[in-house]
Amino acid sequence: MEKRKNNKPNLKFFRQHLRNNMPMPEMKLWQRIRQNQLGVKFRRQFSIKNFILDFYAPKIKLGIEIDGESHFENKCKRGRDIQRDKILSKYGIKIIRFLNT
Repeated sequence: MEKRKNNKPNLKFFRQHLRNNMPMPEMKLWQRIRQNQLGVKFRRQFSIKNFILDFYAPKIKLGIEIDGESHFENKCKRGRDIQRDKILSKYGIKIIRFLNT
């Protein structure tokens, strides 16, 4: 994947807003995966194409999403998540999702 498709400048404001307003479940996970604690570097609020991933490890092409209950209960949101994951998988990116509880 070309480097310029990642962290698009037009999404910078949104990425910064998400980083500065992380929900508690994301903050807790970030404390466990930052600074290569798992042997791989994760980035938070990283964009690929027009999608902003909660956490992304470029070396192993792994995205982690922490979702609220609405992502699992709302068919529309769930459908968008599934479509988004399919698009990202075309770039070799695997997404794993966790309920924020």
